[in-house]
Amino acid sequence: MSERLEDIAAAMVADGRGILAADESSGTIKKRFDAIGVPSTEETRRDYRELLFRSTEAMKNYISGVILFDETIRQKAADGTPLVDLIKATGAIPGIKVDKGAKPLAGFPGDTITEGLDGLRERLEEYYKLGARFAKWRAVIDIDVAKGVPSATAIGSNVHALARYAALCQEAGIVPIVEPEVLMDGSHDIATCYEVTKATLLKLYGELYAARVKLEGTVLKPNMVIAGKKSGKANSPEEVAEWTIKLFREVVPAAVPGIAFLSGGQSDEEATANLNAINAIGPHPWKLTFSYGRALQAAPQKAWSGKAENVAAAQAAFSHRARMNGLAAKGQWKNELEAA
Repeated sequence: MSERLEDIAAAMVADGRGILAADESSGTIKKRFDAIGVPSTEETRRDYRELLFRSTEAMKNYISGVILFDETIRQKAADGTPLVDLIKATGAIPGIKVDKGAKPLAGFPGDTITEGLDGLRERLEEYYKLGARFAKWRAVIDIDVAKGVPSATAIGSNVHALARYAALCQEAGIVPIVEPEVLMDGSHDIATCYEVTKATLLKLYGELYAARVKLEGTVLKPNMVIAGKKSGKANSPEEVAEWTIKLFREVVPAAVPGIAFLSGGQSDEEATANLNAINAIGPHPWKLTFSYGRALQAAPQKAWSGKAENVAAAQAAFSHRARMNGLAAKGQWKNELEAA
């Protein structure tokens, strides 16, 4: 595997492949396990992630990289093999979540700021030694028009932190995934999502430029442009694609090798259909793929339900979702459905 930042970034967004977000914090994965009746222990978390990383068909054909949590990058499989080595054996690239989560932004009710810059240089050095070749930092931008959320301060503070993180990553030989997530939880319409996401991305690329971040060695992980879940409006995949591509063509530099969308609370099939529609209206100056957590994992988690006898069924469910998203990353998912 090449160690040039731009080569790693290009491999992360290779044709028909995307990134598995398996970096749920201990609190988040407990909620997921509670839903399937599985206690969240170090061993059950290891067993579940191991079954994903041993899903050879999915990992070799459709997954370019895996974002890990601090616990996971240090864990070994049941047979003693480091989980990082399982990932590398499939040709996928290990990555690591490095932020410390979103906290309330003092003085700005409803806004948050992602923390984790203190000590990051040293943590990145350690993660590099543990095998990570890319990292992820998630900034959270909520929308509540009535309350004036997000404030310009919240956007500015979060993207400045993203730029500082990205510069530290590149110094350590690690590709930064830059994730400014405009949440889809509110009651806003698609036009409001477009305006807030545009303001965020414009400010982000100004900060990345000022921090001397090499864009060719980055991957953008944004939200799609979509109406809030509480708006009562469901956008068609074609609408999501039209608004999203209009925005990216206006603000995302062509030097960025790829955009790996987050699913952001969309259902499995919704996330796939929207990604497919976005790719179907290409060509685009960047690769457009997926970096999904729930949209790849909900089905295998349910199939597994903590039972060893269900591992094969869970791997089959994971392979199916990975394949569907791999097709969507090439704009071919709908063709496959019509042929089925």
